[in-house]
Amino acid sequence: MAKKNRKSFLKPTKSKIFFGIGLLVFITGNFIFMFYKPNYNGTSKSVILNIASGETFNSIVDSLYEKNIIHNKFYFKAASHIYSADRNIKAGNYEIPDGTNYKELLKILIQGKPKGQKLVTIQEGIWHEKLAALLQDELGISAKKFMKLSNDEKFIKSLNLNTKSLEGYLLPETYYFYKGISEEDIIKKLSNEVKKIFEQKDVIDQLKLMNMNQNQILTMASIIDGESNDFKEFGRIAGVYYNRLRKNWKLQADPTIQYILRKNNAKVNQILYKDLEIDSKFNTYMYYGLPPAPINNPGKEAIMAAIFPEENNYFYFVADGKGGHVFSESSTEHERQVNRYRIWRENNK
Repeated sequence: MAKKNRKSFLKPTKSKIFFGIGLLVFITGNFIFMFYKPNYNGTSKSVILNIASGETFNSIVDSLYEKNIIHNKFYFKAASHIYSADRNIKAGNYEIPDGTNYKELLKILIQGKPKGQKLVTIQEGIWHEKLAALLQDELGISAKKFMKLSNDEKFIKSLNLNTKSLEGYLLPETYYFYKGISEEDIIKKLSNEVKKIFEQKDVIDQLKLMNMNQNQILTMASIIDGESNDFKEFGRIAGVYYNRLRKNWKLQADPTIQYILRKNNAKVNQILYKDLEIDSKFNTYMYYGLPPAPINNPGKEAIMAAIFPEENNYFYFVADGKGGHVFSESSTEHERQVNRYRIWRENNK
């Protein structure tokens, strides 16, 4: 008897079937309605949306929702998944017209061709003067005004940054810029990308663990970026410099000397012994610890290497003549590698 009752309980009734079909029709119909329904942002104006290179899909959806471009995250994510847009959205600045529906929005973001904009690639570790010149050449801004703003304490304070200069606080990347963009807006755009890195929870936790602040990390990152063009070496180089700091050794980082020469308007070619005697807080051959501020604008890879360095026992490194470096644990081994490099350089003049 009990067995019979169980069967009757599990057997779907007509009402349950009709309810299921009705629910499916309702969800499907609502989805289709939302897909084609215009989304009004309440301003009757277009909204500017910036999608950074490497930004996560969830972060993009959050930005769309916060700017009132979409009104339902679930439906937009579902539509994006169906059209594989969650893996194909292009970075850039987009002008989204008021009333754009999900279908039109996905088409805009997948095509990745922001109108009226120019694509500009900024090299990692770029010197600030070169960054100003690049932006002047590419976008027609004033390099002089850009440099002035980069050292304007009032303007820097308006960005909620605790620094005297913006060198090191502007993230090199590939960006879309609107024609006619101002120097102020360029700086805000690039500085915001650096801020995003330091707002990540794992980064915040790591800085507490390291007992370091943003300026110190960016300074270390700028040295790393000045030492090598090989991203794969960044973590190891970071490990070397942190090892030296823990031993209370001087960093003896050549890029800091190059920075001093650049600021003194001297030619930055080969570093001479006399250059190591220049009295400057940025001279890591003379002073212990990190320099007071970044010496260039480090890229994200260098910044992350400074935050999450490789754990190793190296204290020295020298160029290998092939674009990379040889790392050593002892001064004896390092001197041996330095001599090998000198021989290689003499033979390849």
